[in-house]
Amino acid sequence: MFQHITAHIFLTVLMYFFIFLSMRIMGKREIGKLSVFDLTISIMIAEIAVFVIEDIERPIYDGVVPMATLVLIQVLVAEFSLKSRKLRLLMDGKPSILISDGKLHRSEMRKQRYNIDDLLLQLRGQNIDSPADVEFAILETSGQLTVIEKNKRMSSSNQAGNSSANASDTSGDASEPSGNSDSGQGVKLPAHKIRYEGLPIPLIMDGKVQDDNLEMIGKTRFWLRTQIRQKGVSDFRDVFLCSIDHKGKVYVDRLSSR
Repeated sequence: MFQHITAHIFLTVLMYFFIFLSMRIMGKREIGKLSVFDLTISIMIAEIAVFVIEDIERPIYDGVVPMATLVLIQVLVAEFSLKSRKLRLLMDGKPSILISDGKLHRSEMRKQRYNIDDLLLQLRGQNIDSPADVEFAILETSGQLTVIEKNKRMSSSNQAGNSSANASDTSGDASEPSGNSDSGQGVKLPAHKIRYEGLPIPLIMDGKVQDDNLEMIGKTRFWLRTQIRQKGVSDFRDVFLCSIDHKGKVYVDRLSSR
């Protein structure tokens, strides 16, 4: 009996360290944000570990090999997904807009099987009493609800307007040089075409131009190339991420800096 107990203890400790090592290899993302794919891998690893611990007569490699295979699959998929947005969308899915401008998207809630009680519970957890106070609420692929309040966006806009007014008062008639990408003046966007103005709109991701988003804001690839050249980038393929926010400010991050 003592040998039986000792074997269980040994297998438990062994599986603990192996799962700990597996999670470290898969990265911190597995701990903070579990997508459906990540959750599936984690559950399978846990189940295999239980089988090994329960049956001490089974060879250890019967559990270690399948667990190592799952870790390898996760690492390879994560590596390929860094270079392919289509693969990321296939494995993780897309975030879902549940509220925009205080209006509930019931069809999207039904699609995600997300009832009104769940939504109100999440809003109360973020000190929001009513959906009418929400600029937009996004159900992330990890199941977390991201909420932006209307008053926060409006107050930040007012502060920006006040600071601009103060700057214009102090500058007097001084003129600014044209064509400076860091002048703080945003690109004018057609607000009526942007459905969720609080969201930054990706224009380039992983070196690939998002033509649908360009068309949505009424811009062309020629305009986009001009914008990235002002940031010191000559080719679309050299851009890791280029986005534009609701104020028209363009953000560019180069692949070479990664």
